[in-house]
Amino acid sequence: MPIHPTAIVDPAAEIDATASIGPYAVIEGHVCVGAGCRIYPHAYLSGWTELGANCQVHPSAVVGHLPQDLKFDGSRSWCRIGAGTIIREGASIHRGTEPDSETVVGRNCFIMAAAHVGHNCVVGDEVKLANAVLLAGHVTVGNAAFISGGVVVHQFCRIGEYAMVAGGSRITMDAPPFFMFLHDSECVGVNLVGLRRAGFSREEIAEIREAYRILYRTGRAFCAAIDDLAAVVQTAPGRRLAAFLQAPTKRGFCNPPGRRGD
Repeated sequence: MPIHPTAIVDPAAEIDATASIGPYAVIEGHVCVGAGCRIYPHAYLSGWTELGANCQVHPSAVVGHLPQDLKFDGSRSWCRIGAGTIIREGASIHRGTEPDSETVVGRNCFIMAAAHVGHNCVVGDEVKLANAVLLAGHVTVGNAAFISGGVVVHQFCRIGEYAMVAGGSRITMDAPPFFMFLHDSECVGVNLVGLRRAGFSREEIAEIREAYRILYRTGRAFCAAIDDLAAVVQTAPGRRLAAFLQAPTKRGFCNPPGRRGD
C-alpha cells in the first residue's frame, strides 16, 4: 500500500503515486515527495520541503522542521533534498531560517544515523555524512566530500569537494578541496585514495599534491602561498582549488599538521 492507513499526511502535501509512506509517518505542511521515494515508519517531514525522486527517509528522521535559531520568526523557508539521497535513522535536516531561504542537500547523498544538517547549509552531490556528524548553520560541503563519524563543523565553514575529514574531528575553519583533515582543523595531506577511486588522472593528482606542498610545506604565509598556487595551476581540479582559496572566507583556513585551532 503506497500510503499506510496509520500515516498522517497533510492535505497540502503532494505525494507522487509511486512513493511509499510507512506506518505512523507524519507529513505536515507543503511537502512534496517525488517519484519512487520511500518514507519509513515514524519519519517526520514538515514545512516547505521537496524530496527528489527515489529518496529514502528512515525511521525517526526529521526533514524540513523548524531551524534551531532563536531569530527564526516562523516565515516560509525551504528544505530541498536531491534525488537518490538516503537519510538514515534519527538524522535531522532543518529548513532555512531567513524568509524564503533554503537548506539544500544534493543528489545521491548518504546522511547516516543521528547526523544533523543545520539551517541554511548547502551540501553538494554524493556527499557522505557518517553517524553523528553535526553541521551547524550556514555550512557548505562540496561534492563527494566524506565526513566521518562524530565530526562537528562550526557555522559558516566551507568544506571543499573530495575532502576527507577523520572521525571525531572538529572543523572550525574552511577545509580546502581534495585534502584530508584530522583533530582540530589540521590539514594533514591529500585524499589520494578518494581521488584515485574517483578517476582523477595522474597529472591532476600530481598537481594537487604539489598544491598541498605549496600551501602547507613551504613555510610561506598562507595568503602568499595562495597567490603562488594560483599562478601555476594548470588542471581543472587545480583551478577549482585555487578558486576555493581565493573566494571570501568567514573562518580562515585549516592549519598545517601539529597546529590546532589557531
